[in-house]
Amino acid sequence: MLVPLLAGALVSVALGVYGSRHKGDSIVFRVSGFENLIEVKSWMALAAGVLAVVQLGSALIMYGKIKAIRPPSWIGILHRWSGRLAFFIAVPVGVFCLYGIGFQAYDARVLVHSLLGCLLFGVFTVKMLVLTKPGLSGWILPVAGGAVFTILVGAVLTSAAWYFSAH
Repeated sequence: MLVPLLAGALVSVALGVYGSRHKGDSIVFRVSGFENLIEVKSWMALAAGVLAVVQLGSALIMYGKIKAIRPPSWIGILHRWSGRLAFFIAVPVGVFCLYGIGFQAYDARVLVHSLLGCLLFGVFTVKMLVLTKPGLSGWILPVAGGAVFTILVGAVLTSAAWYFSAH
């Protein structure tokens, strides 16, 4: 368990250090149908958040935590693919935030968002490394999955939800 935790901590710290040392380049490109890159990032973050809710629901069904629903045979596939899609959507959002803007701390919301963004990929690393370790997945996998979900929701609330409420 120590190796996944150290790897996750290293990822989080490395992202934070890089982001704080790197001056954002404000990557400029246009995506058809969107006013600006912040709008694209916000919609993608929202999509990752919705997929995270699918992850939570499918995990609760898959592990029998919702007794009223008998787990369908395809629930594992839904869980895996919604997680993969959420990750593949979150990566470009994280790249834009980290490379295009950098680690910011000019107000409390932005600082919390920067910290959550770095932490998200570290905790995700822990979850993926634990997934392959026999014996640990029984108790730590739901804890790691819950942490990834909570952090992702926090990151979406401090970015996309804030953006949409302000615009």
